[in-house]
Amino acid sequence: MKITDLELVPASKYLFIKIHTDEGITGIGEVGSWGFIDATVGALEKFKNYLIGKDPLQIEHHWNYMYRSLYFRGSIVMSAIAAIDIALWDILGKKLGVPVYQLLGGKTRNKVRTYAAVFEFTPEDMARGCLELKEKGFTAARLMITGSLKDDFTKREDDIFASNVQKNIEKVKACREAVGDDFDLILEVHRSMNPSEAIAFAKGVEEYRPYFLEDPIAPDNVHAMSDIAARTNISIATGERAINIQEFEELMRNNAAKYVRPDVCAIGGITPAKKIASMAEANYIGIVPHNPLGPVSTAACLQLDACIPNFSIQEFPSFYEQGNEGEMLKEPLVVEDGYLIIPDAPGIGIELIDDITEKFPAKQRDIKCQIAFDGSVKDR
Repeated sequence: MKITDLELVPASKYLFIKIHTDEGITGIGEVGSWGFIDATVGALEKFKNYLIGKDPLQIEHHWNYMYRSLYFRGSIVMSAIAAIDIALWDILGKKLGVPVYQLLGGKTRNKVRTYAAVFEFTPEDMARGCLELKEKGFTAARLMITGSLKDDFTKREDDIFASNVQKNIEKVKACREAVGDDFDLILEVHRSMNPSEAIAFAKGVEEYRPYFLEDPIAPDNVHAMSDIAARTNISIATGERAINIQEFEELMRNNAAKYVRPDVCAIGGITPAKKIASMAEANYIGIVPHNPLGPVSTAACLQLDACIPNFSIQEFPSFYEQGNEGEMLKEPLVVEDGYLIIPDAPGIGIELIDDITEKFPAKQRDIKCQIAFDGSVKDR
């Protein structure tokens, strides 16, 4: 079997790829560098020149060749490698007639617990959103603690430490009182607190027993994140921006997280994600795959979730239902009572519809930063 082509398939906010072979088997993948898709196309074209004529079943070899071929790496290169890696695993599964999880050790579970986001930002609205998810069968919700990602500017009162911390504590309190104890709350801070705010907030919400606190500060400094983790009883989750297994090793070595969040489409695909899961297993750390992308990303996550013993919970893609993106698939993924059913079809278990680009015209995300009241750039 030989690779004959690498096809780009833009759709909505995403970029999918198809790798074609001379045996008529096609694998699908997805890039993770949303917002910078144009740049990723350049990396994919360069890797395409290498891949044409190669045996698609030599997945580990191709991963290492692409990763180690040049001095320069980074998120664009890793995102391109990720799409290719997922597509090659898809081809291998289809060639052998088995799901990818079967090739990685087999199932450890039949379905995957998920959490969905509550896109509300006042205590009352957030509590109502949690109740709505609970009524749908979900057992966990992601709370956007520091406000809407769509707000371009912060307000004057957002600079006041005491009131800002208390305002965010009230959101968690309202949600816990609304749903009771048989429901988990995931606190998404989106890197928008400084260490002092993060510690005060964490101390204030410990009594409400959140599942974990995600990226309370910018994750670039492992030691700073480790310091936050040491000062709260709440488990820290981080890792969604990491682009190699070494970054995860640093997180684990420094006790910076009890849950790590590899993004299959950003870290380089299924190949390194499975290695990260094994590293985490040795350190009693749970896996919560990051999944802000399209249905190929979700399907790849499910193959990983299926075969690792230290899986914790899966991020449900925000736009799968809201943006009708389930219609991107010939057979939609199945959600039952807050659990995603693991597909048993060969490869990663899904197929994109034939006219996906026409039904979902390409529309890249723009780069955007929030501006603080004083005119400075603010993390979010």
